[in-house]
Amino acid sequence: MDFEIKTIGIEDENYPELLKKIPNPPKKLFYRGQPFSVVVGSDPTTTATPERCIAIVGSRNPTAYGKQVALEFSRFLSKNGLIIVSGLAMGIDAIAHQGCLETNSRTIAVLGSGIDDKTITPARNKNLAKQILEKGGLILSEYPEGTPGLSHHFPARNRIIAGLSLGILVVEAKEKSGALITADFGLKYKRKVFAIPGTIYSPLSKGCNKLIQANAILANEPKDILDNLGISEKEQKKLEMKFSSPFEKLICEVLQEKPLSIEEIIAKSRQPAEKILQNLVLLEMEDKIQNLGGNIYSIKK
Repeated sequence: MDFEIKTIGIEDENYPELLKKIPNPPKKLFYRGQPFSVVVGSDPTTTATPERCIAIVGSRNPTAYGKQVALEFSRFLSKNGLIIVSGLAMGIDAIAHQGCLETNSRTIAVLGSGIDDKTITPARNKNLAKQILEKGGLILSEYPEGTPGLSHHFPARNRIIAGLSLGILVVEAKEKSGALITADFGLKYKRKVFAIPGTIYSPLSKGCNKLIQANAILANEPKDILDNLGISEKEQKKLEMKFSSPFEKLICEVLQEKPLSIEEIIAKSRQPAEKILQNLVLLEMEDKIQNLGGNIYSIKK
């Protein structure tokens, strides 16, 4: 990556106002990419405005449900002018960043390590970091070049994620997790905390369900977040999905309720496996469905 490491101090005029107001703001941030207070949108003649950010955080090992939610919320919120902030970690963090990239939107990754190529943590997401920079995003840390990602760095990193954001959305989390640490910082900083409800039988739902019990805002759909933050939804043309074959339509109908594996789609559709496999490939090529990993598919919204 050819993006030079730069610094911004708390006294600089472009240092984020929201972050400046938390109890222990970083005195200096190291960053790569497009700095803060950029023009939101593609028109370079418009006036620069402070960025409105929403954090999306969650488990490093999400379920298919969690993956789908993170993608849908990230895409929708980024399309409606919010900058998605997360921690570049495996799982929900990476998926949230990816959702922004798919809509050609800006995203901010806050690291618990240095931001030079050798120490970006996790190393497996180095290519994702590169994509973020290439799409006009930002990677930042309070740790200088060469600093490894040590365990005690990440709770401190989470306070920056919360500090930058108007609100924090927790998608999936165990009862004790880094995502809940970010949510706790959000509550301390008087930010709005949102949580995705989940089944009572999943350990990854316990953290979110407890947040809701403790008066976090239950998010049933991405628009709930816009409404609570007082942000208007951008007008979008809603085109009716057109299908090339009745098999395509049947597959999409089967996937309406939740993501399913190939085996489940075949069983529910009651159609020949060969036809289902053939049309799954076509639907994915037409950008109507997506593979969430492990051959589990969902509708692409």
